[in-house]
Amino acid sequence: MDVGADEFERSLPLLQELVQGADFVGLDIEFTGLRTNLARAQQISLFDLPSEWYLKTRQSVQQFTICQIGLSVFSSVEGEANKYVAHSCNFFLFPTTFGILDSEFSFQASSVQFLNQYGFDYNKFLKHGIPYMNEEQEKQIKHSILTGNWRVRSSLDKDQMKAVIDEVTRWLDRAEEGDWMTLPGIAGFRAFEVQLVLRQALPDIWTALREQAVIVKKVSKQHRWHLQNTSCARESCWREQILLSARGFSVFFQMLVKARKQPLVGHNMMMDLLHLHEKFFRPLPESYQQFKRNIHSLFPILVDTKNVTKDIWKELNFPRVSNLSEVYDVLDSDLNPTRSSGPVIVHASQCEKYAATKCPHEAAYDAFLCGSVLLKVAHLLLWRVHGAGCAPEPSFPRYLDVLAPYVNQVNLIRAGVPKINFSGPDYPSIRPPILILSVRRWPGLTEQQVYREFQSLCKFDVRRLTGSQFLLLTNKFKDARSVLKEYRGHPSLRVSLYRYWRHSPDVQCLLRVCGIVTAWALLAFLLGRPGP
Repeated sequence: MDVGADEFERSLPLLQELVQGADFVGLDIEFTGLRTNLARAQQISLFDLPSEWYLKTRQSVQQFTICQIGLSVFSSVEGEANKYVAHSCNFFLFPTTFGILDSEFSFQASSVQFLNQYGFDYNKFLKHGIPYMNEEQEKQIKHSILTGNWRVRSSLDKDQMKAVIDEVTRWLDRAEEGDWMTLPGIAGFRAFEVQLVLRQALPDIWTALREQAVIVKKVSKQHRWHLQNTSCARESCWREQILLSARGFSVFFQMLVKARKQPLVGHNMMMDLLHLHEKFFRPLPESYQQFKRNIHSLFPILVDTKNVTKDIWKELNFPRVSNLSEVYDVLDSDLNPTRSSGPVIVHASQCEKYAATKCPHEAAYDAFLCGSVLLKVAHLLLWRVHGAGCAPEPSFPRYLDVLAPYVNQVNLIRAGVPKINFSGPDYPSIRPPILILSVRRWPGLTEQQVYREFQSLCKFDVRRLTGSQFLLLTNKFKDARSVLKEYRGHPSLRVSLYRYWRHSPDVQCLLRVCGIVTAWALLAFLLGRPGP
């Protein structure tokens, strides 16, 4: 089910009811870009501590925006054992442009091409996107609306507003008191903005909102005063309605936050969490630890299916997979020993599109896959813990019990640690050891040249240590062993295990200083001794 600005407000009661009755919610987000083209030193690397990775990625999140959010709300079917119904929705979003709010964001060509390849509808994003704002932006716009200190920002909006005022003014010249006219095709919070402009510009009219239209009525000044001060149309109450409409998807975000007992499920969901914080909660803080605390406060139960499946995949001898769709296909095949006894998952009546059609990288479809993978892999874990013959009756609380080791552990792509722990300290690195490359008879060698030298064998992140030494780091133990073997005895490139106390320039400098100090102390001692 696709939801744009025109359908959003009337869908809210149903969405709230679904979230409140859910067992968990699957999430997927599509962006206008992933990573900025930063200088090499600012690109993410296997050398990065989580805090370094966060600060680098924070810049990209601030530059790009969300174009589509997919949510799949999973609820167990009452009276039917281990059966779940999924309500899946695509929300097309576009930043609020109202008064002082006029966001800037970038497109990345590769991301646009990627989404276009999978049929993404950019018209729904650009023309019919649901507005949204974070708490800081809400404070700004609330102050502007409630004090009356605001203005139409963009030249396009100014032209549209001028055309509306001209049309209404021409109509007023020939209208009688009590006559009314319709301004069609104006909906959502834009309709509130049009009404606010008209009421400020024209003292002898009153406005009202009807479905997909604004109604303008010619009234006397006395009637206008009466309308402005009635309980249902007081200026303060009406402006609160404008703010509520301008908040858009942020209203539903707060519903998700309030449903704290339900797990939020994603696949490789770190970027999703960063954007949720930046776009709907608050601007991302500079402190990595503060970011972790904020996310844990908003969503106390997170499950990243990438982290779960990555951990158990090799143990089960499943074939290699590279994306969420392939993970789902394996778990939904005969390779899964619990396929026949696993949970039954059906689509809600409004969302049956996905029952017949695969729609990879459509956010709601991927959110549905996240939730389905969670249920299937949890059932598999339950089977492994208790055995095929004595496994207890499956239920979501039991599934959550076997998933406990993975709760709040979110996969991290290309960093010094494989995952982030949102409910405590991060785990130490389990990456392969760092290698050191010592170069002889190759002056002027660069990091890029070192990378290309090893590229045919395996992929390493490269960092210069000294003028003739480079650090090499990979995320595969077999690659580290292979390079150590292949470059044994190489005439120009010597590869060995990096030892901090032996190779660190800081330690070497300290040792040299200590040596000099010791030598001078010994010399002073010898010179100061009395003669025989």
